[in-house]
Amino acid sequence: MELNNTPIRTSKNFGINNIELKNIEIPKDIEEFKNVQIINKNSIIDNNVQKVNLKYGISNLFVDNINKNANSKIHICNCKNDENIRIIYTFDDKNRNLINYLEIEGNNCNIIIEYKSKTNKPCFLNSAIKLNAKNNVDITVINFLNNCSNAFLSMENKIEDESKLDYTVIDLGAKNSVQNYYSNIIGENSNNTLKTIYLGSSSQVKDINYIAELYGPKANIDIDVQGALKDEAKKNFKGTIDFKKGCKKAKGNESEYCMLLSPKAKSIALPMLLCTEEDVEGNHSAASGKLDNKEIFYLMSRGISLKDAIKLLVRARFNKVIEKIKDEEVKKEVLEDINLRLS
Repeated sequence: MELNNTPIRTSKNFGINNIELKNIEIPKDIEEFKNVQIINKNSIIDNNVQKVNLKYGISNLFVDNINKNANSKIHICNCKNDENIRIIYTFDDKNRNLINYLEIEGNNCNIIIEYKSKTNKPCFLNSAIKLNAKNNVDITVINFLNNCSNAFLSMENKIEDESKLDYTVIDLGAKNSVQNYYSNIIGENSNNTLKTIYLGSSSQVKDINYIAELYGPKANIDIDVQGALKDEAKKNFKGTIDFKKGCKKAKGNESEYCMLLSPKAKSIALPMLLCTEEDVEGNHSAASGKLDNKEIFYLMSRGISLKDAIKLLVRARFNKVIEKIKDEEVKKEVLEDINLRLS
C-alpha cells in the first residue's frame, strides 16, 4: 500500500516519495462510533456534511473509505467570537474503528480535536479535517492512540483574505501514524502558522507530508516541526512550499529538527521549495542529531538522572508548541503522555 505521495517526485534513491505499509486492513461496514464528546458554547454542530473532496490527502483509497463507510461526521459552523470547542474521540474495546470527517467553517474560534485510547487492543483511525478559515482560527489536533494502532489523518484548509490560521499537530501515538496537511492560501495578507511535535518510540513509524500552496499577494506560511525518536522508531518528513502565480511578496519558511535518542532510530527529511512567481521569499532547513552531551552532563551533575535529563531536554524543545495550547487540562494531558512515553 503506497500512501502520502509528495506533490513532486524526487529521486527514488531517497525512498521518501511515499510510504509503503503492509498488512493494513481498512475496516468496512462498521458500527457508529459512539464515544464522541463535544464541549462547546454556541456553535451550530451537526452531521450535515458534504462529500469529502481533498486535493491531496493520504490517498484516494482512504478518501473513498470515508465517503462510503464513515461512522462519524461532524459539521461546525457559525462559530462565535473567541469560542472554544473541544472534540474528544475515545477508543475502547467496543469502539476500535473510527472513520470520520470534520467539516469546519471557522471564524475567530479555537478548536481542539483529540484521539485517545482506553484499550490496549489495535485501533484504526482514518480521519479527514477540512477547514475554511476566516479571520483568526486556532486548530489543535492531538494523537494519543496506543502503540499498536494505525492512524491516518488528512487535513485541508482554505485561508481567505486577511485571515490567520494557527494549526498545531501533536503526534504521539499509533504504530503507524501518517499525516497529510494541505493549505490553500488564497487570500491577500493571509497567514498560516503550522507547529508540530512528534515523538516516536519502540518501532513506531511517523510519515509527515505537509504541502502549502500560496496564491494570495503577501501571503505567508511558517512551518516548524520538532520531533524526537527513541528505540527503533522511524520518521519521514516531507515539506513542500509552492509559490504560485499571483503571490507577489509572499513568504514561506519551513524547518524540521529531529532529536535522535537511540542509535537505531532513523530520520529522513525532504524540505522542498517550488516557485512560479517573482518577488517572493522562501527558506527551508532540516536537521537531526543526538542530544548535547554537555547539557546532559550539566543536568546530571546536579543530581538529575539520565532518564530525567533526557525528558527535560525533549520537553524544552517541545515546550514552545505545548504552550500554544489554550486549554490547561489538555496541556497537562500532553505533558503527562510525553513523560510516560519517554519512560
